[in-house]
Amino acid sequence: MPPFKRTYYFAGSIRAGREDVDLYQRIIARLKQSGEVLTEHVGDYSLSLAGQTQFDDKFIHDRDLAWLRSSDLVVAETTRPSLGVGYEIAMATVYQIPVIALHRPEDASLSAMLAGCRNVTVIEYSDLEDALMRLDGHMEGIGG
Repeated sequence: MPPFKRTYYFAGSIRAGREDVDLYQRIIARLKQSGEVLTEHVGDYSLSLAGQTQFDDKFIHDRDLAWLRSSDLVVAETTRPSLGVGYEIAMATVYQIPVIALHRPEDASLSAMLAGCRNVTVIEYSDLEDALMRLDGHMEGIGG
């Protein structure tokens, strides 16, 4: 039997700021080592603050929720505050999909609505490599 391959939904800021796109790309690359990332475009350097302008907002909303529902795990980088990322995390908890939130506390405060949510595992970090190793450890504990 082949090893279980997860389906990941990666969430990161698009319209609220693209300053962390290099981090998003590195997190996505790590996730791709053990599964499929449905939202690879979030780590695309060419994606601007306007997002995917070839699609209307309703299409993006409906497509992304379909991707979210089909994922095994949501990994969100939450340092850049984003209404969309918060919405995606909230919907994941409604759908009972595990959520891991990566956050740099020295760069921004994390909302109590995420930090206090028992369905969200928060990994605070300052060094991305350390965060990725800790992410690997958490992912091993989530059944497939």
